[in-house]
Amino acid sequence: MNIDNIKKEFPIFDNKIQNNDLVYLDSANSSQKPKVVVDRIYDFYTKEFSNVGRSVHYLAVAATNMYENTRVSVQKFINAKDKDEIVFTKGATEAINLVASTYGQKYLKSGDEVLLTELEHHSNYVPWHYLRKSKGVKLEFADINDDGEVTLESIEKKITPKTKMIAITHLSNVTGAVLPVKEITKLAHSKNIPVLVDGCQGAPHLKLDMQELDCDFYAISCHKMYGPTGLGILYAKKKWLEELPPYQGGGGMIREVKKEGITYGDLPNKYEAGTMQTAQVIAFNESIKFLNTIGMKNIMKHEKELINYGQEVLRKNNSVQLVGNPKDKGAVLSFTIDGIHPHDIATILDEDGVAIRAGHHCCQILHDKLGLTASARASLGVYNTKDDLDKLNLSINKCKKIFQSK
Repeated sequence: MNIDNIKKEFPIFDNKIQNNDLVYLDSANSSQKPKVVVDRIYDFYTKEFSNVGRSVHYLAVAATNMYENTRVSVQKFINAKDKDEIVFTKGATEAINLVASTYGQKYLKSGDEVLLTELEHHSNYVPWHYLRKSKGVKLEFADINDDGEVTLESIEKKITPKTKMIAITHLSNVTGAVLPVKEITKLAHSKNIPVLVDGCQGAPHLKLDMQELDCDFYAISCHKMYGPTGLGILYAKKKWLEELPPYQGGGGMIREVKKEGITYGDLPNKYEAGTMQTAQVIAFNESIKFLNTIGMKNIMKHEKELINYGQEVLRKNNSVQLVGNPKDKGAVLSFTIDGIHPHDIATILDEDGVAIRAGHHCCQILHDKLGLTASARASLGVYNTKDDLDKLNLSINKCKKIFQSK
């Protein structure tokens, strides 16, 4: 795995940021895009453009075939049983909202409980909160331990006879904790409880197998997987897509419309109303090819080495405190520095071309639990190196010197 060659595939690294080489450590926010993805969007719009699933002319048929080819590629990438279990959305946020809205509409009533965790991103909290307001559904939270993990035992403690859905992250975007999704799902299914997994951080960094995980729903954010923005994926077991009502109504998701009523289209069209993100879907096929060429196992090994190295470096840096210490940790290094606000840290690091994120990372419940208003976060991608982490550490030292001189 030649990281220098991989990095050359990303045009953005040819640019200088404030006269410095870019050290991009914000992939948990959004990953950079390889040239093949950018070129594919350009080529589609300039040479191949048409809407999908509507017309019978050459361009329309070709675009539809390319669109559906991506669906098959996604199915294989995550080892779903059927391509019809893959629904394209405008993002993982919409994917989770789709499930919360349709499942809530059909199956949840006042007093029913949805079990979340204290690690959840707002996108896996707010959609369920709406049901609390509209239907009287109760939200429960599995606690984190001192290492910033959520264990199987923590989940089990919060399950009651009223638990009707468990919605969990696969990989925390703050502590980096990887949850035991397979074991949680097995426990939930033994009690006839479905499981939704927010896979925004899991999909870019872990080798996925939906048939092995056995979860009922899995939400993916394509722009975190070296793909285009404005595109997400919902994996859902076929039985749920057959049972749940449509999320939106319009063209593309119906079979027949009469004054007396309508019938819905086949799966997955039932959940893909209106004009879809054709260019983004087609370009995402290049993202999958890019990941498959490198190999997810190789990516996992590379990122594990980087995380271990990054933790070692930052732990040696006085006054730097890492957020969380999970045993199974993904490609995230969140930290604080005594006496320096995370936004000041990020601003000073940016002067050196080091791009990180600062804030609560859309995880305010977790930060409240940790007694933090915010944290700084360095997150890794396939293009990062140990040299990037050394530059991060040097910039942190510069930041400390600035504040020590005040």
